[in-house]
Amino acid sequence: MLSSKLFRRKSLDHLVGETTEPQHQLKRVLGPVQLTMLGVGAIVGAGIFSTVGTAAAGGADHIGAGPALVISFLIVAVACAFSALCYSEFAAMVPVSGSAYTYAYATLGELAAWLIGWDLILEYAISNAAVAVSWSAYFQTLLGAFHLHVPAWLGTDFRSAMQAAAQVVGAQAAHGDVSKLDPALLHDALAWQQAPHVFGLPIVFNVPAFAIVALVTWIVLIGIRETARFNTGLVIAKLAIVVFFLVLGSMYIRLENWTPFAPNGLKGVSSAAAVIFFAYIGFDAVSTAAEETRNPQRDMPIGILASLVICTVLYVAVAIVLTGMCKWSTLGNAEPLAYAFSSLGMNWTASIIALGAVIATTSALVPYQAGQPRILFSMARDGLLPAWAAKVHPRFRTPHVTTILTGIVVAVCSSLANINELVELTNIGTLFAFVLVAAGILLLRWTEPERPRPFKTPLVPWVPLGAIATCGYLMFELPKITWIRFFLWMAVGLGIYFLYGFRRSRLANKST
Repeated sequence: MLSSKLFRRKSLDHLVGETTEPQHQLKRVLGPVQLTMLGVGAIVGAGIFSTVGTAAAGGADHIGAGPALVISFLIVAVACAFSALCYSEFAAMVPVSGSAYTYAYATLGELAAWLIGWDLILEYAISNAAVAVSWSAYFQTLLGAFHLHVPAWLGTDFRSAMQAAAQVVGAQAAHGDVSKLDPALLHDALAWQQAPHVFGLPIVFNVPAFAIVALVTWIVLIGIRETARFNTGLVIAKLAIVVFFLVLGSMYIRLENWTPFAPNGLKGVSSAAAVIFFAYIGFDAVSTAAEETRNPQRDMPIGILASLVICTVLYVAVAIVLTGMCKWSTLGNAEPLAYAFSSLGMNWTASIIALGAVIATTSALVPYQAGQPRILFSMARDGLLPAWAAKVHPRFRTPHVTTILTGIVVAVCSSLANINELVELTNIGTLFAFVLVAAGILLLRWTEPERPRPFKTPLVPWVPLGAIATCGYLMFELPKITWIRFFLWMAVGLGIYFLYGFRRSRLANKST
C-alpha cells in the first residue's frame, strides 16, 4: 500500500488541465526568440566569466585541463545535447511550469517528483546564489577601475572570509610567506580582520550580491513580459562583449601557450568537464516558462536547442582564445577573461570585460530567479507545499509569493556562502535532474508509446541512455564532500515529504 502511494502518478492530461484553472493561470506571451534569449541568458553567465579559469588551471579539489579545456567543453556539450533533446520532448508534450519536477510526476511517480523538485532548488536557487557572488566580484572590479571600493567586510561572503582567515593563520603558523598567497584570499581574510563585531561575531556580508538579487527579484515579480524584455536587452549586450573578447583576444594568441595541450591528461579533461558543467546550466530553465509560451509545442524545443547550440559555439571559441592568450597555469582566479588582458598591461580592456561580466551575470540571474518560483508554484499547486505558495498575483499574473520567497533565500545565501561550494552543489543537483528526465523519456515511451509527441527525441533509447551515462560520469567526477552534502540535502527533503506532502498532496486526497 505504501509503495503504491509513493509511485502514484499524475496523467499528462491532468497536468495540462491544471494550467487552465483561473486561480492558477499564468499569462501566455512568450515566443521562440524570447525563449532562446532566456536560455542564452541563463547559460552565458558566471560560468564562462569565472569558473573557466579554475577549470583550465585547477583548484583545491581538482586538477586543470590546460588548453584541452576545449575538449572539456565539447564533452559537456554532448552530455547536455542528450539531455536537451529529452527536455525538448517533455516540454512540447507537457507545456506546464515545473520543468523536471512535472515530468517526473507524470512518469516516475510522486516520490520521484518530490525528490527532483527538492533537488531543483539546488540547481536554481543555489546556482543563482553562486552567480550573485560572481556578479559581486566583477562589480567590485569594475568599481575599482573608477577608484571606488567597497569595504572588504561588505563585499565578501561570510564563509569565504572565515576560510581565508584560517588559511592565513595556518600559513603564519607554518612561518610561510603570507604575501605570496592568492590576492583574492588575502582580500577575503582582510574582510574577517576588519569586520565589526556584534556579540563577538564578525559581521561579514556581501552587500552587492544581496542588492542585485533584490533588483532582479523585483523585475521578475512585476511580469514575465517585462522579465523577457529586460533579459533580451542584457543578452544582446553581453554577447557583444564576448565577441569583443574573441576578436581582440585572438590578436594576442601565442601558439606556445597551447603546449602541452593536455598537461594532466584525460583526468584533467574529465575533472574540468565536471567543473565547467556549471557554465552550461540554463537551457533547462527555458522549460519552466512553458505555461507562459504562446505555442509551446513548437517553440519550447526551439528555445532549448537553439540556446544550447549558440552557447556551445561561444564557449569553444572562448576556451581557444583564453588559453592562447595566457599560460593555462596562471588562469586560476575569479576573473580569468579580465586577467588575460590585464596581464598584457591592457587594463582598459579588462574594465570592458568586467563590465561584460556584470551584464552577463545579471542576465544569468533572471531565468533562474523566474524559474525557481514556478517550480515551487507547481509543487504547491499539487499540494506538496502549502497552498499559499500557489497563489498568483491578480495584476502581474506571476507566482508572487514564491518569487519573493526565492529572492530572500537566494539573497541571504549569496551574502553568506562560498561560491565554490555553491557551484559544486549546483552541478550535482542539475546532473541528477538530467538523469531523471532521460529515464522518464524511456519509461514514457514504454508505457504510453501512442501518445502524440509534437517533438520526439531521436534515436531512443540511445539518446536518453547517452544522457544518463554522460551525466552519471560527470557526477562521478565531483568531489566526495559534494556527494555528502547532496545526500544530506536529499535526506532533509525526504523528511519534509513524509511529514507534509505525502498526506496533503492533491492525489492523496483524491484517492481517499
